Amino acid sequence: MDPINAFLLLAGIAWSGQTALGWLQIRRFNRALSGLADHGVVRIGRSSGRFVPRVVMAISVDSQNRVTGNFVMKGLTVFSSPVSEPKLAGLQLAKISPDIIFPHNKALRQALTLAITNKG
Repeated sequence: MDPINAFLLLAGIAWSGQTALGWLQIRRFNRALSGLADHGVVRIGRSSGRFVPRVVMAISVDSQNRVTGNFVMKGLTVFSSPVSEPKLAGLQLAKISPDIIFPHNKALRQALTLAITNKG
């Protein structure tokens, strides 16, 4: 096999692997999101940035604006999975202060701010 064919084969394998891992991450996200939808209205926030690990946060809120469930996905790769954040359990939206809950993580503060200000 000449070097060009080997390179094309390697690129095809890498592309297939990335597609499969991306599909698994989307599937994990959708399952976690549907689980939150069973507990109330879902609000989603995410951090911004191009070359930094991103954060996606989803919270479910009941009719009294109390957090009934949540999950956070953070990372730079497709290996991130939804993880519950216990600091938010049972809090009311009006009493949530992202600067106090996540003082050392700007990405989590930004995602939480967008999630609690989400018009839904």
